[in-house]
Amino acid sequence: MTNDGVRVLLVEDDRELAGMLEEFLTDEGYRVDLARDGQRGLHLGLTRPFDLLVLDRGLPALEGLDLLTRLRARGVTAPALVLSALGNPADRVAGLDAGAEDYMGKPFDLDELAARLRALHRRAAGPVPTGVLHLGSRELDVRGRRVTGPDGTAVDLSERECSLLALLATRPRQVFSRADILAHVFDGVDDEGVVDTYVYYLRRKLGRSAVATVRGLGYRLGDA
Repeated sequence: MTNDGVRVLLVEDDRELAGMLEEFLTDEGYRVDLARDGQRGLHLGLTRPFDLLVLDRGLPALEGLDLLTRLRARGVTAPALVLSALGNPADRVAGLDAGAEDYMGKPFDLDELAARLRALHRRAAGPVPTGVLHLGSRELDVRGRRVTGPDGTAVDLSERECSLLALLATRPRQVFSRADILAHVFDGVDDEGVVDTYVYYLRRKLGRSAVATVRGLGYRLGDA
């Protein structure tokens, strides 16, 4: 899995460090949105879909761990890596307890940072679940690739249709960009238009409300 299309929210108030990290992550293939204070980071995190969060702790307006707690409370599940000059064990524990998946003390090695972000993205993508997922009043049997309604009516899905619906159902409150879906479901495909095609297929089989469009951002699970 490459970094192409992987979207990162970078929240760092040190202008020199922020500029260096933005350039480095962009060179690594990430799409980077930069915020220089916690309030701006909160706004971006709640209005745009991200695959990864990189957060400083000592931020103006809203402290980094408070920012992360608020994002988690609003359903933002993107893996978070906290960067901080506060690097003793108690600080690391506080960061992990606040919802971070990883924590690095400053100063840090850029190659190690890149490796940790790749690992976080791999773990977040993970395998497609194989159990039964709830879609409102219906259920998706991932292994059997079948959606069953409350009256017992069943609809069979193709492998890609099922994988796309399962991705949305595992994080029903999250908005996925086309790039997100392409990376998770259509590995090796470059044309984001294929995502729209499979959303159309799902809506044709399950109804237009099965997948919701969030204008300018992407797709999320609808009222299936």
